[in-house]
Amino acid sequence: MPSNQPIVLLREVGGDRYLPIWIGPGEATAIAFAQQGMAPARPLTHDLFKDVLEALGQELTEVRITDLREGVFYAELVFASGVEVSARPSDAIALALRTGTPIYGSDTVLDDAGIAIPDEQEDEVEKFREFLDQISPEDFGTSNQ
Repeated sequence: MPSNQPIVLLREVGGDRYLPIWIGPGEATAIAFAQQGMAPARPLTHDLFKDVLEALGQELTEVRITDLREGVFYAELVFASGVEVSARPSDAIALALRTGTPIYGSDTVLDDAGIAIPDEQEDEVEKFREFLDQISPEDFGTSNQ
């Protein structure tokens, strides 16, 4: 990936847009472990957070990617109790993968930063890969979330 920094791609359900979010290497590892069903010998921070939520009887009902300001993405954790907590998208995604919680991107964020790949055709996907090779986090204003 550009500048050797990991990127997570969220795909729009029922649409043709992808949302690219640059993330840190630690969060990338946490997301990859969750996607692959891997359990490290000792729990990662996101595993610990999941365990604490379960111990406290708190259910995470959704993760929202809510905003993009000056190149920085913002997210919220939404709990069954109605409580909403601000979070970095990478942490929110890592937690959502561990809890089976749906992830939603606001229409505004998808309109501003979403990249369309119609019908996921191979030539379009290849163009998207080429696009990723040519951009950097600075093109979106910052590499941090």
